[in-house]
Amino acid sequence: MLISPPVRITVVGIGADGWPGVPERLRTLVVEAEVLLGGARHLDLVPDIDGQVREAWPSPLRDRLPALLDRYAGRRVVALGSGDPFLSGIGTTLVDLLGPDAVAVEPAPSSVALARARMGWSAESTDVVSAVGRDPRVVLSHLAPGHRVVVLSSGGETPDVLAGLLVMAGYGGSAMTVLGDLGSDRESRVDTTAVDWSGPAPDLNVVALELSGPVIGSWAAGLPDEVFENDGQLTRRDVRASALARLAPQPGELLWDVGAGAGSVGIEWMRAHPACRAIAVETDPGRAARIGRNASALGVPTLEVVTAHAPEALVRLPKPHAVFVGGGATLAGLLSYCERSLLPGGRLVVHGVTLETEQTLAAAHARSGGELTRLSVERAAPLGSFTGWTPARAVTQWAWNKPA
Repeated sequence: MLISPPVRITVVGIGADGWPGVPERLRTLVVEAEVLLGGARHLDLVPDIDGQVREAWPSPLRDRLPALLDRYAGRRVVALGSGDPFLSGIGTTLVDLLGPDAVAVEPAPSSVALARARMGWSAESTDVVSAVGRDPRVVLSHLAPGHRVVVLSSGGETPDVLAGLLVMAGYGGSAMTVLGDLGSDRESRVDTTAVDWSGPAPDLNVVALELSGPVIGSWAAGLPDEVFENDGQLTRRDVRASALARLAPQPGELLWDVGAGAGSVGIEWMRAHPACRAIAVETDPGRAARIGRNASALGVPTLEVVTAHAPEALVRLPKPHAVFVGGGATLAGLLSYCERSLLPGGRLVVHGVTLETEQTLAAAHARSGGELTRLSVERAAPLGSFTGWTPARAVTQWAWNKPA
């Protein structure tokens, strides 16, 4: 939601070289501002200016920022940010609140650009992960041998955390370069491996990783079943891949994973793109806790877990772009509520293994259309001194797309 009336604000990015590194044109903007906003560290970099109001960002930022901006409506306001304010910075937050027409951003070279320059890595060959105000376990979703990742640290402790995560994941041999105070006369560099890292690191640092370790799972749908801690309530690999193909994860979209079991569908949905969001709904507290552990271990710690009964629990959730029902399809009103709740163009996929659920899905298919499929998977297994096929339970799948 945009604040009304909008406040015109200019955001000036400051590099690690501080005030001396700010171009003269932008210094003039800062000096002539009636109000100067920013973090305490940034405000301390700028010389005192007579008559200028200075105020540090409030906490929590998003909750209190609208009132702060309204207080200075109509005045010349400049905000200070780190490097590129659109890179996990205040520029993104301000545009979300005010709209792009009310915010002008003047970036300095970003720490990511400087890190790639120091490493000799192209933008095309490098992923960027932010641990600024986020759980650093997100890096685990990027694990792949030979892959390059630049991690924006939240402080001097981030390299320690990253090294520990990589070692636990079998990626302790990954090349790890900790770049401190990039762009300043205090710039530093430590080249090591995750298993050999011992710190300390500067508070302002970026970590460049060239990953070395085993193939843990495909970035396409269908992670191996064994990577999920489970008690048997797990959507198995082959049918999970089929479900995700029909759920069609899209950047920024929200999935409800209803009757989530081990959380495998919601986890793979979020691994499809960093902007994908998911809410897992599970009635059993033990399974709900297990979903959280699986999500963290597989690099999507922000997956939301709701421990409650469906469909009652769904009423309080934001409307989804896609819904997967892995259990409880026969509950009265559940499927019809999911159909109604989907946003236009949304996708619904339901699995069932019992005759009762199959009858429910056949009725839903007759009522609403869509695609009704039976999935049968057989795996080779020892049969005496020979090898034979062992069938798993057939899964009935109903997939339906809501008209756009």
